[in-house]
Amino acid sequence: MTVNQISIFLENKYGKLSEILMLLAEAKIRIIAATVADTSEYGILRIIVNDPQRAFQIFKDNNVSANLTDVLAIVTHSEAAGFAQTLQAFTKAGLSIEYMYCFSIKDKSILILRTNNREAAREVIRRQNMEYLTESDLLKMD
Repeated sequence: MTVNQISIFLENKYGKLSEILMLLAEAKIRIIAATVADTSEYGILRIIVNDPQRAFQIFKDNNVSANLTDVLAIVTHSEAAGFAQTLQAFTKAGLSIEYMYCFSIKDKSILILRTNNREAAREVIRRQNMEYLTESDLLKMD
């Protein structure tokens, strides 16, 4: 029900994002999904990759500030109604979405999200019979 996500903390400096991505390119690691949030001082690159443990180790070996966390990967339809219905189930359960991003394959979208209560979110997914991806599901997409 969860997948590993790597969050990389970046100085807001010219070329820093490219430098980080080159580490993954040199290791031939495939990026499945990515998002960047920034402020005037720093940015956070959140990525889902085909080999998160190896990518995380590469970052550690290169003194890159990174965290490995579990996030939910929920399959929904790619139109706005699909997103809305999925998120409404969490709202009705009193859960807040801390952040969300997505990627699409054909007519399906994969919502990557983190809530304020992961266990309660898992219960919502079970009760609503939502389709989700696991780490092994992502590897099959390789």
